[in-house]
Parts: sequence; structure tokens; C-alpha cells
Amino acid sequence: MSERQAATACDGTIDSQDVMTIEEVLRRENMLVAYQRVKRNQGSAGVDGMTVDELMPYLRTHWARIREEIREGRYRPQPVLLVEIEKPGGRGTRRLGIPTVTDRMIQQALLQVLQPQIDPTMSESSYGFRPGRSAHQAVKRAQEHVGAGHRWVVDMDLEKFFDRVNHDILMSRLARRVKDKRILLLIRRYLQAGMLEGGVVSQRIEGTPQGGPLSPFLSNVLLDDLDRELERRGHRFVRYADDCNIYVRSERAGERVLASIETFLGKHLRLKVNRSKSAVDRPWKRKFLGYTVTAHREPKLRVAPESVKRFRDKVRELARQGRGRSLVWTIERLQPLIRGWAAYFQLAEVKAAFEQLDTWLRRRLRCILWRQWKRPRTRAKRLMKLGLERQRAFTSAYNGHGPWWNAAASHMNQSVPTRFLRQLGLPSLIEEHHRLQRQLRTAVYGTVRTVV
Repeated sequence: MSERQAATACDGTIDSQDVMTIEEVLRRENMLVAYQRVKRNQGSAGVDGMTVDELMPYLRTHWARIREEIREGRYRPQPVLLVEIEKPGGRGTRRLGIPTVTDRMIQQALLQVLQPQIDPTMSESSYGFRPGRSAHQAVKRAQEHVGAGHRWVVDMDLEKFFDRVNHDILMSRLARRVKDKRILLLIRRYLQAGMLEGGVVSQRIEGTPQGGPLSPFLSNVLLDDLDRELERRGHRFVRYADDCNIYVRSERAGERVLASIETFLGKHLRLKVNRSKSAVDRPWKRKFLGYTVTAHREPKLRVAPESVKRFRDKVRELARQGRGRSLVWTIERLQPLIRGWAAYFQLAEVKAAFEQLDTWLRRRLRCILWRQWKRPRTRAKRLMKLGLERQRAFTSAYNGHGPWWNAAASHMNQSVPTRFLRQLGLPSLIEEHHRLQRQLRTAVYGTVRTVV
């Protein structure tokens, strides 16, 4: 019996290198799971125009050839389709590279083989795009660091990270863990696949554009070097994808850390820190994953002002789309936004933002009604129909103020009360938050009882 076989017999495990092979990637069961994941996620067609629904008929005819090309190192991925989407808050655009559905399936199959073996070896302080880890966990860990007395943060932004990844450095980091050269060759070809923009295909010499299943995983492989360097230096930090916050005890220490890590990133990973977006500051003056903290000795989580502004912008856009439509139409489209926002910010311990937004939402909806009524006579009739006495209805309808002022006035609050909007289906952010907080406490309490 060989040493490897003996080790396997003792602990019941197998060497990860034995698992991370192209044969494991192409195994029928693995490919079926990859296909089902791609089908479930749907998504846009790539440069070949093939939709998810057309993938299976195509595979029945062509999969045998594709599989042999991959096995023999001859497979060439098709270019990705460039799509630009606006960043939140109007901060420019984000470039997405959409692979064909066939290449999305192959990338997913690669991910299913590589991630289970490589992910457990990564840093405990990394949370983005990792199974069993979430933004909420990252936010809680950041809160713990501030509560432990590290009340300065190095908020570090990597300049155009996904567009600037150096292929050679990334592949060298991957080659430390993966020995099957056919896997490495396939991944390099995915990195170098051209990008279709304006009808012209341009070759890529750097970057791993967002849009494919492999991209987030590869970004973690590369930035694991940063995590290890921060751990080696004994720093407290939290990283979520390319968002990295390092927590220190003084401003001077933070400036020192930022300068030295900037040098490390440039020298070892060929990455550049965006100084205009990076800063050494108090944690309660910066945001992390949409949250910030209070300045208390035991900091409380709260919604960052930028997140509140982004929510209002989305509601305004929905309100514009709803002009000329019924209030019920607008509320139905607000429901998933409100519930999703409340769910993401369920960790917030300061509730003021939820209460203020509830009030603002109701005012926004009353404003829509006032605009829809248009003429003063119509407004008077509507107000009377909703229960306002005649004299007050006509006085209010002809007051000469604009829709936003009237939306907060007593005549609209009385005619269109909160109860009426709730009956139309408007959820309450503060009530959603209370409900989610109760569920969270129940889950934690139940876990504690089980452990005890």
C-alpha cells in the first residue's frame, strides 16, 4: 500500500489533487448539476444568441465533440458579450462579460470541482462569494472589530479590480493548488476569451470580467494572498470580494497600513489602490456593504445614509413609471423592493431610517394621487369622496401649493390614511424589520438552547 493510500485508509479522505481533474469536471453527474444550475439561473444569451432553453437540444448533438476537445486541450471558449450596467448612485458603469450558455455550464462544472477543495483553505476573514458565508456575517464581524477597540478603519478600494486582474499572477496562484494542466489551460483560455463590443471582438490580456460563474471564485483565489499577508501582520480585517476594511487603533497606524498594503498589492499582485475612494477614517463615517456603525463604545449597526438615498432613488424611478397608472400598480411593484430592503438591513439596530422611510413612502404615494387628480375641482371631488367635508375639500384643492406640499398636509393624511394604503397592499418597513428581528432572535435563541 502506498503512503497516499495508507493516509486515505486512516482518515477516510482523498488528496484534493486526485479530485481536481478534468475527468472529474466532465463526469456526467457533475455536468448535469452544472446544467441544472445554469437553467435555474436563466440569464441572457451570449454572443451566439443561444438561450438557456435551447442549450439541451444543442448539447444532445454537440456535447460529445465538446467533451473530447476539453479532454484533449483543444476547446476554445467563445468571446463574452460586453454589457454595461449603471453602478448604484450613478457612480459610472460596471462592465459585465456574459459568456455563452455552453461556456457558463462548463465554468459552473469547473467551479463545482474546484471550490469544495480550495475554498476551505481560504481565510476566515473573507466572506464574499463563498459557500456558507454572507454579507451579514461580514458586517457583524466588522462590528466586532470596532467594539473590540479598533476604532479606525482603513477603507480600501481596489481600482477597477475585475478589469485589472493579471492573468499570469492569477494562474500562478491557481497552479499552486491545481496540478491538472488541462484544467489550468481551460481556465486561462476563459480568461483570455475575447470580448464582443460594438460588433468587434477585442482580445483580453488582463481582467476577469464579472458575469461568469468562475469570476468571483478566481478573484478570491488571487486576493487570498492579500488575506494571508494581513493575517501574517496580525491585522483585524474583513474582506468581501474586492471590498476590504482593516481595523486599527489609531489614525497614524491606519495611514501606515494603507501605504504598506498599497505597496504589497502593487508589487505582488499588480493591483492598484484607488486613493480617491480609499481612506483612513472613523468607521461611523464610512459604509461597508450598505451598513455603518454608531460611535458608541458598543457600536450599533445602522443603515448607511448612501443606502437610504439609493432606496429613495429606486422608489422615485418606480413612481415615474407609475404615472398614469393606478396606485395599486405602483404598490405591487414597491412590495418586493420594500421587503428585500428590509430583509437585507434586518441587522440594523438603529431603526430611525425605517421609520423615516415609511413616512416618506406614504407621502410619495399621496403625492402620486394628488398629481393624478390634476385639476382643483377633481381634487375637491376626490377629497369629498374620501370623507372630507365640502368646505375643507374645496379650500384644500384650491390652496395653490404643489403636490409634494399637499402630500404631507393634514387633508391628504386624513383622506388617505396609513390604514387605506395598507389595505392596498403597502408593506411597512418598520413592521417588516420588527418581524425579521423576531425571527432572528428566535433562530439565535433556538440555536443557543440546542447547544446548551
